[in-house]
Amino acid sequence: MDTLPYGSWPSPVTAEAVSRATPRVDGARLVGDEVWWGESVPAEGGRVAVKRRRADGVVDTILPAPANARSSVHEYGGGAWTASDDGELFYVEKTDQRVYGLRPGAEARPLTPASDTDRHGGLTWQHGALLAVRERHGDGRVPDRAIVRIPTDGSGAEDADAVATLAAGSTFLAQPALSPDGSRLAWIAWDHPDMPWDATRLRVADLSTGEVRDLAGGERRAPLQPVWLADDELLYADDPDGRWNLVRHRLDGAPQPVAPADADTGGGLWVLGTRWFDATADGRIVAVRTNGADDVVEIAPSGIRPLPLPVVAGAAVEHARDARVLVSGADAHGRSGLWLIDLDAPESVLPVAGGDAAWGDEWMPPARALVTEGPHGPVHAFAYAPTNPGVVAPADERPPYVVLVHGGPTSHVGPAPSAKTAFFTSRGIGVLDVNYGGSTGYGRAYRDRLKGQWGVVDVDDVAVAASALSEAGLADPGRIAIAGGSAGGWTVLAAVTTTDVFAAGISRYGVGDARALAEDTHDFEARYLDGLIGPLPAAEDVYLERSPLSHPERFRVPLLILQGSEDRVVPPSQAEAIRDALVAHGVPHAYVLYEGEGHGFRRAETVVDSLQRELAFLGAVFGFATPGVPALVLD
Repeated sequence: MDTLPYGSWPSPVTAEAVSRATPRVDGARLVGDEVWWGESVPAEGGRVAVKRRRADGVVDTILPAPANARSSVHEYGGGAWTASDDGELFYVEKTDQRVYGLRPGAEARPLTPASDTDRHGGLTWQHGALLAVRERHGDGRVPDRAIVRIPTDGSGAEDADAVATLAAGSTFLAQPALSPDGSRLAWIAWDHPDMPWDATRLRVADLSTGEVRDLAGGERRAPLQPVWLADDELLYADDPDGRWNLVRHRLDGAPQPVAPADADTGGGLWVLGTRWFDATADGRIVAVRTNGADDVVEIAPSGIRPLPLPVVAGAAVEHARDARVLVSGADAHGRSGLWLIDLDAPESVLPVAGGDAAWGDEWMPPARALVTEGPHGPVHAFAYAPTNPGVVAPADERPPYVVLVHGGPTSHVGPAPSAKTAFFTSRGIGVLDVNYGGSTGYGRAYRDRLKGQWGVVDVDDVAVAASALSEAGLADPGRIAIAGGSAGGWTVLAAVTTTDVFAAGISRYGVGDARALAEDTHDFEARYLDGLIGPLPAAEDVYLERSPLSHPERFRVPLLILQGSEDRVVPPSQAEAIRDALVAHGVPHAYVLYEGEGHGFRRAETVVDSLQRELAFLGAVFGFATPGVPALVLD
């Protein structure tokens, strides 16, 4: 084996390969004897195509370019397509947010009116009806939202009144579910200032009388994802005891727990299409259980059994029909994909999409679960050591590390190395993924640790996790960087200005001024900071104290700032203010604005360029060569 310094190891995991290796599955559905799924296509500007796998194994594209199934409801979208049982595709077109119908091989036809104010998302086909969440923007900051039924004959394209409103009356609505006989509608509702993991209500409406009742929820309760088991019985997830577990609830009875566990069947409802469980016609339930890692289990009258699916992170139960179930997620080698399992023959798991890479598993680092005691309690993380089958480092050298901070901040990372993780570890740079306090996947108490403490708990937790690595002799304490996007970018900026643990920082569309974020951000997160920091104007002093841009003199270590020009969640003005502060205080930095990108980079060329710049930045700061990647000159 060759002996080379950490960071400069040769690797087949190129930025170009990373951009191609991680197609994002965006929903899936069983349609007849075919499997349909949405998939991001970085080489086509990050558009979401809808593909299908026929019974004979042939894969083709149903939604061809330039069509793009992307919703912007809540800005994060989700549920941008569905399909009827007889094979008609319904999708939200990104460019105009109208809903269209499309038979494979035919022309798309609009199903909703042309409008500058309306957006659609959360599409679902149930019992012969096409349902959606409609968001109608007006002069006020808070849009009007409703659950609507869209006629599929095209009449709604010309007559807006043909699109029937089924439910309204709250700031947010999600996850509509129509009873089998079509007489009732269930959905999840919540209002400002709550987020959907704080407090929601499960509502049921009698569609003939208009009567609405709250079936579950309230303060410190966040029921999710109603699924009808019968015309008068619902299955849903709820967390009265601090963990999301399943509940059966007859409308005229009391809720009954279903196989409770010390794990979460549920998570942050960031996008409208997310599903953690489904039920088959014969009463079996397939569910995700998360306690750090994801497990997928079958819950049946005969008992509970784990299913032999490779998924350990990001698992979603996309669709169940008869005994067949579609599950998406990532395996322990970081390969994201979609799998089909037959509950009557579970040993035969069929990979449908994804699940491969341009390099072998020997290049993928195994996840090492770490728990470190911090000032606010235990901190959970996954460590990925430098991994290269052909190279070792000098015996007297310890590796540099990048501490990754997920966004949200109410989000979660599982024990699955991404292609980006391998991009670094294969070159001799370790990666530490931290689920700081506030993350999902460990119960409500862990999630609530961040209440009122954003900029404190998250910073303390990433710092103590990184310090534990160096104290154990696993990382070079002088070469630890921190990187994150969005809320993770906030933690990056706060950590480099309030601790001495990190020698460099990489912020992707990060938050530097919390007050500006509260004023500028979109409606879905408009009151998010009430819980994370405090309500304005009463907590203004706290906002000022915690915002990194309030203390520009504290910027000391080199920073790489990456930003999309069309970001409506964290506008470019935040990144530009950070850049100006770095210039004013003579801090080495680089600032890159990607035209046409929003909140999260989707285009292949952006993914490639940003990855190369991140590696070149680390090389410039930590003093190692980066073969095959252009050097980065810091301003």
